[in-house]
This record gives sequence, C-alpha cells and structure tokens, in this order.
Amino acid sequence: MSAAATSLDLIPPEVPAQTQVIDKPWRPKVNPWIVAMTVTLATFMEVLDSSIANVSLPHIAGGLGATQDEATWVLTAYLVANAIILPAGAYMTTFIGRKKFYMICVALFGISSMLCGLAPTLPLLVFFRVLQGIGGGGLAPSEQAILADTFPPAKRGQAFAMYGLAVVCAPAIGPTLGGYITDNFNWRWIFFLNVPICLLSLFLTSRIVEDPPWVKKEVKANKSGGIKLDMAGFALVAMTFGSLEFLLDKGQEDDWFASHVILFFAVLMVVAFITLLWWELRQLRIGKKPLLNLTLFKRRQFAISFTLMFVLGFSLYATTILIPQFVQTLLGYTAELAGLVLSPAGLMMMCMMPVVGFLSGKVDPRKLIGYGFLMLTLSLLWMSNLNLQLSYPQLVFMRIFQASGLAFLFIPINTIAYIGVKQTENNDVSGLTNLARNIGGSSGTAFMATMLIRRTAYHESMMVRNLTSGNSGYTSQVKALARSFKPGNGTGPSGGGASIGALHQAQAFIYNQLHRQAATLAYVDIIRYLMIFCACMIPVLFFIPKPPKHASPSAGH
Repeated sequence: MSAAATSLDLIPPEVPAQTQVIDKPWRPKVNPWIVAMTVTLATFMEVLDSSIANVSLPHIAGGLGATQDEATWVLTAYLVANAIILPAGAYMTTFIGRKKFYMICVALFGISSMLCGLAPTLPLLVFFRVLQGIGGGGLAPSEQAILADTFPPAKRGQAFAMYGLAVVCAPAIGPTLGGYITDNFNWRWIFFLNVPICLLSLFLTSRIVEDPPWVKKEVKANKSGGIKLDMAGFALVAMTFGSLEFLLDKGQEDDWFASHVILFFAVLMVVAFITLLWWELRQLRIGKKPLLNLTLFKRRQFAISFTLMFVLGFSLYATTILIPQFVQTLLGYTAELAGLVLSPAGLMMMCMMPVVGFLSGKVDPRKLIGYGFLMLTLSLLWMSNLNLQLSYPQLVFMRIFQASGLAFLFIPINTIAYIGVKQTENNDVSGLTNLARNIGGSSGTAFMATMLIRRTAYHESMMVRNLTSGNSGYTSQVKALARSFKPGNGTGPSGGGASIGALHQAQAFIYNQLHRQAATLAYVDIIRYLMIFCACMIPVLFFIPKPPKHASPSAGH
C-alpha cells in the first residue's frame, strides 16, 4: 500500500480528503491592526457618551427650561436603550451581516447625536438619546467580535488591549471632557463632537472591515430560509433589561420599593426575565436560533468570566463616580480639577494595556486576573483611609494604584470568555460580556448612590448624640468658636462674652463639620464593601479550568 493511500485511510470517511488540505484559518485582507484602530474609533465615542453628559446636566436643564431631576432622563434613556440592544446585537448580525450591522449602528449613532445637539425641548432630547443608545449599543460587542475573528488566538490579548483602552479609559475621560466643553463652549457640542468621528468611522469601515466566511454563510442561510425575527424575544429582552436599567437608575431617587413605579418595574423585570429564559430554551428545543445563546453558560469558563466582567464593571463605574463626587462635595474641587484626579489613572491604563496584552499570550490568564483583583483589593484597602486632609497628589496616586489592578482584568477576562467557543458564537460572547459590564456599571452606580445617602444618615445619627448641652466638651467647643465670630446683634453678655448670633454660627459650623465627617465615613464604608466584593473574586478563579496554551475559538469542539 502506498504512502498516499495510507494517509487517506487515516481521514474519516464522512470528511472529504480535500477539506483536510485546504481548510486554513481565515485572515482579513488588510493589516489586522488597521482593522482594530478603525473599529475602536466609534466604540470609544459610544462609551464616552455614557458619561460625558453627566456634568452637563445643570446646563442642559437650564438651556431647555427643565428641572435637574427631569434632565436626568437624558442619562437614563441612553442607558436603557443601550442595555436592550446589547444582547440583541449578536442576533441581528446573523440576518444582515456583522459589517453592515456595525455601519448601521455607527450611522444611527451619528445622526441621533446631531439631533441631540439640535433638540429644542427636553422630551425630544430624551427621544433622540434613546436612538443614540440603540445605535451605540451595537458598537462595542460588534467591535469585540470583529477583533476576536480578525486576530489569531495568540495575538487576541493584544487586540483586546486596544478595545480595553476604549471601554475602560473613556468613562474616566468623559466627565472631564464634558465639563471642559460645557464651560468653554456649549453643552450641545458634547453631541456635535460625535458627528465627524462617525463619518470618518463609516468611511474607514466600508473600505477596511470585512465579514469572515462563516458570518457570510450564516447570513446567506438565514436569507434563503426567509428572515423571521424573534419579535417575542425582542419584547422580553426590552422589558427585562429596560426595567432593570430604569430600576437601577431611578431607584434611590424614588426611595426604591416605597415607590409604586419602582415596584411595578421590579415585578415586570422578574416576570419578563423568567419568561425570557423559558422562551429562549424553547427556541433551542424546536431548532430555531435564540435571541440569547444561553448554552454558553454551560461552559464554566464563560459563566465565570461573565461574573468577573460584572464585578469589573461594578468596581470601575462605582469608583469612577465616587472619587470626583468626594473631591467636589467635600474638598471643594472644581469639575475640571476633579477630572484631573482621574486623568493620570487613564494614562496609567493606556500604558499598561499593551503590556497586559503581550503577557496574555504568554502567561496563564487566571494568574493575570488573580494579580489584578489582588491589586484592586489592596488599592481599595489603601483608599479606605480616605479623609478630609488628603492632598491632590495623594488622591492621584491612590487612583493610579487602583488603575494598575484594573488594567490586568479586562483583557484576561475576555480571553477566557472565548476559550472553547465556536467562531460562529463570537458575536454571542461579545454581546453577553458587554451586557455584564453594562449592568455591572449601572449596579455599581446605584449601589454607591444608595449607600452614600444611607450610610451618611447612619453616621450622622450616631455622631449627633454627642451634640448636647450635657456634653462639656461640646459646650466648651461652641463657646471657643463663638468668641472667634463677630458679635451678631450686640445681645451677648458684656465682658467679651459671645453673642447669641455667634453661638448659632458656632453650632452651625460644628454641625457642618459633623455632616462632612459623616459623609467621609460613608465613602469609606462604600470603599470597604467594594474591597470585600473584589477580594471574594480571587477564590472563584480556582474554579476556572486551566486554559490550553494559545487556545483557538474552536478548541472545545
């Protein structure tokens, strides 16, 4: 028997011999790094828009004749629409193609951004923000899936480093940039800024990005069978994640379950979520493509990475909001100076991301994640020493130390999420991991806002017990302070005694200091809760199976 015949006998009869010869990994025609820079452009603008409008709300409210509470709908509308489209984006790409879906999202994001800048009334601005959220929601998962397919597994970590720069650094830059634009120009320019970026992104995407063969094959198969969108699935996803985002964003403002509106959306979310799970599993049983690929959660790697991404989003957004709020409300920093507290940390992450991307191809990603959560825990332990005497350099170094841990989390978590996943499931993985980060960020923001108010009230109630006339230390301190104030109306006792007005001023001063100290203790409590939350993630890493070196997307199959 010849050598050729022997080699052919080794090939299973159901697989044609020629398939074994010509089945080579697909690679794009253009340099992968050019593709990466192209798709990162619009994604950076989209993530930036999730936080850039925060500091401009008072100006938006004043410019459109609305209250500041009403203006918060500008943020809520965007987040709700964003959360709805994130899990559904992967499903849409199977009908119209990933490149076309990405370009539609960029176009919708750009047009709605221009309309936001031109909006004459608040209701119209909120409506246009919904459209902007729909367009923006499809960008991040589409980019992540494009990078996963464009780069070989060995270089995928380096590709995710560029994606990580957009997703992790943009929320830190957003408030600073938004404050600068609003103070020096007009709040409408925070939306107009997106238009030229989107036009450039559309031009480059049309020339550079291409769909891999398996995406084209899936689109062709769906079109030949007739496009049948899962409208029930879309409705359930919208009710589930839309209600959840509304609940997290408006919960503290409306006193949570004391509000009938919040209670209604909480019940709607639970009912819709349970129904969604039943419906998607039913779609699988009858052989139809589900809107959410729940089979991914059968893999331990993906289920744990989904949880870790939620915690990463929770910690990132909670601390990104906590630090500027602390320095502005208690230390008297301006919005621009508060942003400068975060900016050096953003530069730190920009420097660290390429290093982590390089290491992810050579070091077990579980070790990188463990190091990241350990550094994050230690940085939060350091931040728990927060006080009113901290200087600007101390605050900056605290945030930089924290950023050094965050940089080691995003890339390895994404790398683990794709292990053992089919190439045709890359869109589903990117959609669900971005959903975890989005919901985690909203949960972290809601947690910080709720705990800040409640823990401040708790510490005030504990401390105010000492402010009584029976406390000799308190009375002597009031008298000492009152002597330093000018007599209010001359009603004080003769002989250099303090006036009644000066005594009231002294009491008000002491209470103001008590409130500041109580708020500081509340911030410290929040930081300690986050520290415990992050520390609990380290033991979870032992449940992740050891990933194969340079595991390909289809390694598990």
